[in-house]
Amino acid sequence: MSYDVVVAGGGPVGLMLACELRLGGASVVVLERLTEIDPTLKAGSLNTPSVEALYRRGLLPALKEVQERAMELVEAFMRKQASTEGPRRTPPRFAGHFAGMMLSAERLDADDPELSGRGPAAEIGLVPQQQLEQILAVRAAELGVEVRRGVEVTGFTDDGEQVTITTTGGPVHGRWLVGCDGGRSTVRKLAGFEFPGTDPEITAYQAVAEMEGTEHLGVGWQATPTGVYSHGPVPGRILVARFDGGAPGRADKTTPVTTEELQEAVRYVTGSEVVVKKITSVTRFTDNARQAATYRLGRVLLAGDAAHVHSPFGGQGLNLGLGDAVNLGWKLAAVVRGQAPEGLLDTYTRERHPIGAWVLDWTRAQIALMRPDPHARAARAVVADLIGTVTGTTYFVKKISGVWQRYDMPGDSGHPLAGRSVPDYEFEDGSRLADHLHDGRGLLVRQGGSGLGGTAVDGYGDRIATVTTAIGDPHAPGALLVRPDGVVAWAEDPDTTDAEGLANALETWFGTPADVSAALR
Repeated sequence: MSYDVVVAGGGPVGLMLACELRLGGASVVVLERLTEIDPTLKAGSLNTPSVEALYRRGLLPALKEVQERAMELVEAFMRKQASTEGPRRTPPRFAGHFAGMMLSAERLDADDPELSGRGPAAEIGLVPQQQLEQILAVRAAELGVEVRRGVEVTGFTDDGEQVTITTTGGPVHGRWLVGCDGGRSTVRKLAGFEFPGTDPEITAYQAVAEMEGTEHLGVGWQATPTGVYSHGPVPGRILVARFDGGAPGRADKTTPVTTEELQEAVRYVTGSEVVVKKITSVTRFTDNARQAATYRLGRVLLAGDAAHVHSPFGGQGLNLGLGDAVNLGWKLAAVVRGQAPEGLLDTYTRERHPIGAWVLDWTRAQIALMRPDPHARAARAVVADLIGTVTGTTYFVKKISGVWQRYDMPGDSGHPLAGRSVPDYEFEDGSRLADHLHDGRGLLVRQGGSGLGGTAVDGYGDRIATVTTAIGDPHAPGALLVRPDGVVAWAEDPDTTDAEGLANALETWFGTPADVSAALR
């Protein structure tokens, strides 16, 4: 069986990539070794770029439903704490954490421009990974993505024209292979990607379990003489991290965690005689931090944990992987369709690798401040003071939320929006910008003050939609070109005409028009 793209790994990253590829017109199959969605408790939140990407594909209503159910669990946990520890006030609105130091949304600078203009996407954040995977699985089925569960990749050959993949379910052929198969990626290892990085300092456990003796545990993140732990915010949830050099001599990640092992770790870190009666979900992890030197070798590419691993504190891994998928999907589909040269794929590593490197350093910094030694605790106290200020909280929230992310655009004219996630502008007709990105095409917005003629995108109709209506924001540009991933490729100020800049951006990101003679005349 032959496909344009074979995706190894059917978690959220693999499914998101497959959906983007199908929107772009590529045939795709997803090979997933698990027969069902992994029920293990993992990331519990989405950052701004992730929510915006899903919103632009029409999935915001589904995310809202999931968040409402998640909030019900949080409220149930808080009610239980109130009954066992006396009256409690309504908890403050949190905006994430850094090294286990909570960030209060009440202390944000509401006037910071980078935190505004996000539209309805700003209302979403608390979306557990399993529920997101369910949403994407439904979406993939709607788009006609073939997902084969219980099928594991065992090898492949890349002859320069096609990749032949051997699997436990028989051979599969694809023009391209993308490894989204996790931190111990088979695809990455077989392809020979370099994977440099730093060794772990911690062994950590995250679990949902039936426990006794938790009434003595603090709520939320707590630093102790032997590590850090987090209790809540849903019933039975506990996370403990001990600094033991990544568990030398302990069972590896593939060995199931027993109630005895979890109980010993909880007691060691918390100092309380907690009894673990029954485990519902548990995972063991370290802060091993590594990143592939490149995300592409020949016809093999990597995305998500296959390309980078690090401690999962703050759910950065899920969001980083979704960003990879959204960036790669439309580019690879355009190459498959022959509408863009293979050189477009070089921008994938160029744009995503620096963000991955930043995430690794961001998680390393958190581990350094979690150490139980006196020097680390002294530094932690200084950072805690900074977090207690409006400026400090705003800084950390902007970093965690991902609103700072920007790509360098070739021939960048210096417009402040170029390379950034496009604001969710509201148009004169009542629609929002995200409404026009559901089909996975790019978007050209021309307001009345723009001097661009109606033939500006002739020949690109299969790749770019056009909106010619006023934007309700007086500070909005006169015209802007948005890539399928929601990144502004080009923009011009009102009452100016930069037809050459638009032409260059069109050719760079959308290839040669269908009718070259008609384009940009």
